[in-house]
Amino acid sequence: MQIYQSLVPIRAPRDSAVALGYFDGVHCGHRAVLGAAVDCARAEGLTAAAFTFELPAGSTLKGGRILSLEQKHARVAAMGIEEYQEAPFDAFRALTPEDFVQKVLVDCFHAKELFCGDNFTFGARAAGNVERLRELCAPLGIGVHIVPMAQYKGQTVSSTRIRAALEEGRIDDANAMLGSPYAIDWPVVHGKGIGSGKLGTPTLNQNYPAAALQPCAGVYLTRIWLDGRWMPAATGIGKRPTVDASPDAAVTCETFVPDFSGNVYGQKPVLEFHKYYCPVRKFNSLDELAALIHQAAEDSKAYFAAQNSAK
Repeated sequence: MQIYQSLVPIRAPRDSAVALGYFDGVHCGHRAVLGAAVDCARAEGLTAAAFTFELPAGSTLKGGRILSLEQKHARVAAMGIEEYQEAPFDAFRALTPEDFVQKVLVDCFHAKELFCGDNFTFGARAAGNVERLRELCAPLGIGVHIVPMAQYKGQTVSSTRIRAALEEGRIDDANAMLGSPYAIDWPVVHGKGIGSGKLGTPTLNQNYPAAALQPCAGVYLTRIWLDGRWMPAATGIGKRPTVDASPDAAVTCETFVPDFSGNVYGQKPVLEFHKYYCPVRKFNSLDELAALIHQAAEDSKAYFAAQNSAK
């Protein structure tokens, strides 16, 4: 997938089918929009493309980031999108709806078919909606297709609902709405060495950056991509009351991989969250904490063994 980070013409020698949206999380609703554009492109010999944008650092317009940019790109590429434009929001936020259609959809994408949800807005101050998009595109011979909103448990799938599920520890709901497991790929950093030094459970530390949404504190059954394969693991997110009672203690994300030993500092392994295991709590001793970590890791191995045998 070719990624463009400015408003420039994409490679679309035979015009393009364009998915429109922010695509934070690349959830089931986003996948429906992206998939419709890809299917159309393949059927009509067009270039499969997507237009999205990147918000300024520190922006709270859309809420905490669900996926890293790398994870977002990987999931969009897996859908079959060939050309992906991710311009800074400030590069087009002041355009009128008319200018957006001409300067972005026509000049940059050579758009032939457009795909979006019925809540898509565009132009300065979100002045344009899907009906306005149809009005502006019809004289240009550009088709506009509204993709039905994905549903989960009787309600529309949205990034807001996914954020709420993650913050409340409802990882099953979050993963169902995402369409694949929630995952992080933050770089592995050095911790305080407590896991390897005092607990006998060396951990990989992938602490959340400020702009990212942080899931509910707790212990999770996870799996991590290391040495070219998925390995069962147990991950704890939160403050560590057993080893650091300070009220100002930092929140950490630490993963114990029972069958792995190696140096991966600075690398960015993908860590998938599959099941909420238990809340973080203070133990009476380090031995009790170590026992929980080992038990969670064993339960993770059993969980994924059962998943694999069911396939």
